[in-house]
Amino acid sequence: MVKKSLIILGIGAAYFANAQDLSTIRNTVDVYSSSMTTGSAKYNGMAGSMGALGGDVSVMNTNPAGIGVSITSEMSGTLAIQNSKNSTSLAGKSLDYKVNKTDLGNVGGVMVFQLDGSTPWKFVNIGVNYSNQSIEDYSESPGNANVNFNIYDSSNVLVDNISLAGHAYNRYGDVSKMSLAVGANYDNRIYIGGGLNFHSAAIDQYDSAAFDSSANNSTSVYSKQYTPFSESSTGFSASVGVIGKVNPQFRLGASIETPTWWNVARVFNEYDNPTDGTYTEERNLSSPMKATVSAAYVPNKNFAINVDYTLGLTKSKYKVYGNAETELNNFFSENSKNLSEVKVGAEYRIEAFRIRGGYAFASSPFDSMGISAFGENGTAANTSYDNLILGRRSTIGAGIGYDFKSFYIDAAYQNLSSDYKSPFLRGSASNNSGYFSDNYIVDSDAAVVSDVKNKRDNFFITLGWKF
Repeated sequence: MVKKSLIILGIGAAYFANAQDLSTIRNTVDVYSSSMTTGSAKYNGMAGSMGALGGDVSVMNTNPAGIGVSITSEMSGTLAIQNSKNSTSLAGKSLDYKVNKTDLGNVGGVMVFQLDGSTPWKFVNIGVNYSNQSIEDYSESPGNANVNFNIYDSSNVLVDNISLAGHAYNRYGDVSKMSLAVGANYDNRIYIGGGLNFHSAAIDQYDSAAFDSSANNSTSVYSKQYTPFSESSTGFSASVGVIGKVNPQFRLGASIETPTWWNVARVFNEYDNPTDGTYTEERNLSSPMKATVSAAYVPNKNFAINVDYTLGLTKSKYKVYGNAETELNNFFSENSKNLSEVKVGAEYRIEAFRIRGGYAFASSPFDSMGISAFGENGTAANTSYDNLILGRRSTIGAGIGYDFKSFYIDAAYQNLSSDYKSPFLRGSASNNSGYFSDNYIVDSDAAVVSDVKNKRDNFFITLGWKF
């Protein structure tokens, strides 16, 4: 049977590159451009806010000058238990899915070298840190029988009508960051540092839709053009920073991290080219350059509070090899916002006991966008959405710890939440980018948009040794 589909409506506003799977756009921001959100239990309990405080190996994720604050060599390892739940709603129905992962979340150490003599330079320290986090994510949208397509044969005779039975974005993988930093302490007043960061990511991505056939009462699964795909990526960035004591109680910090220059190697499925097959490609991506300013107040040895603000100075940009990269770059230039995140963290000490807490807020990475989308009744219309593809993210952290002098143990809990609109099903016949089954192709110039609520409950335990 000849594959053919009925195109429903023209799109009112371009909202993603015509030849691209939408998950490419989401992964560009969510995986390749976002800041590492995990570290030691102390770092996580304070929601990652310690850019002007330092004294923890994970501060390299924010400000490498924080390595210069350490006065004792140490090494630590962190167990991460990550729980993620997506609640996806469409047409009055909702589906939930949970992902549980346990892994080595962070390991690192600082070597402290005290300088003797009359020099105002007190310490030169070397830090090494490795952070790893799961990016596994599964959101399954319910079906809507009002969204349906007529299928015709080569003679333009109607042979079937298929209705949407459901859709799923399914992503497996991990992203990691290996950092090496050098920090120095000048007269216990100024701390400087620089670091090199080596990034890696592994992604397996699926984008599939299910349709019910009225001709034979069966359900078939369709794959989006260019999916499933697998990516193996490596990246490099550098960072520099400074922390200064305005007075014994008040500190200011600043750092900058270059873009991460990624090399992305992809293996993907392509359909009707002219026959189905597996193909490979490579892309080079520059993620945004980031700047962070920090302030900390330390009234005494028992209490400290820190505020970080991070701003993206540039936007994600692909090296252009053809139309696909040009379309992606145009999308990010026109529709993405500069990264923006604020973090607040505090620690209180009662002798050897530590209590920590923190809060972080990251703004939506995209502007409001208008697209042609199906309503619940199956009629397509131009609709404007906030938080399309990805939304704002809030993080609440809490932690405790106990210092045994030579050894210490820390525990932390993080709650991360975000709401966003998830578009799918859009595919262009002219660009051969629809959804494919063994028999039919579905091309639609309108999207279906579901609501996704993501909640992550993460637990961390760190064991450390000072020497």
